[in-house]
Amino acid sequence: MTVPFACAQKVTLPLWPNGAPEPYQGNAPETDITKPSDRLVAGKSLMHLTNVSRPTLAVYPPTMVANTGAAVVVFPGGGYRILAYDLEGTEVCTWLNSIGVTCVLVKYRVPFATHYPENAADLEDAQQAMRITRSHAAEWHIDPQRIGVLGFSAGAHLAVVLSNHADYKRAGASAQEQATDARPNFALIIYPAYLAQPPALDKLASGIDPTSSTPPTFLLQAEDDPVHEENALVYFQALKEAKVPAELHIYAEGGHGYGLRPTNLPITHWPALAETWLHTIHILGASSTAKL
Repeated sequence: MTVPFACAQKVTLPLWPNGAPEPYQGNAPETDITKPSDRLVAGKSLMHLTNVSRPTLAVYPPTMVANTGAAVVVFPGGGYRILAYDLEGTEVCTWLNSIGVTCVLVKYRVPFATHYPENAADLEDAQQAMRITRSHAAEWHIDPQRIGVLGFSAGAHLAVVLSNHADYKRAGASAQEQATDARPNFALIIYPAYLAQPPALDKLASGIDPTSSTPPTFLLQAEDDPVHEENALVYFQALKEAKVPAELHIYAEGGHGYGLRPTNLPITHWPALAETWLHTIHILGASSTAKL
């Protein structure tokens, strides 16, 4: 994959202008805790952003190629403890922009001791990001019926939760907040975590719950992923049983947390597969009236 230009950020908005629904339990400032001893990916370090108490979204429109009208809301991973904000965030926006797609990068709240369904704050942030994106569709020159999600690891779990629980209603939510649909039109799920129930990993974890309303989904994982390829396998099977269009790619090698940085391993060239899939489901090359 060759992306010859960087993305140009247009705007950053708070997810919760009046403060997040749940009070932040910590008192440390938002910070990048990356250390020199942390592992490198494709020879480069990566950001470890934590103590995010004021979640935001940042909009990166395509500027060097024609805008297709499609958009993707991106959730970086990090075990709900940190956000790999460059490896699985800004670098993803650069790729999406190169294929004419607007990237909406979400800085959701972390750290969390638990995630959905035990704690719904992560889902609330994801819903809010999707609703803000859809409500600004005309202003940001995107088709409100071609807005998807892309997540990595814990962010992939969050993208799956949003795909299946977009209609979740938090306590105290206003009618105006609920009025905009939070359901993504498609989902790209990259080396997901928390989808298979341990220790057997042969059934879905609680809170996943795909139905026929779950959007078309692209799944990718490596067999040697220490987070376990069963996460992708059991979710794919559940999507198949729910009659949801889904595409699954399992590679022998790749491990976990490679983002889009190309190496000599075939799995790291997955963006080409994803782009082809987006054409297949008529997100790219589709008319502005396309519906999923």
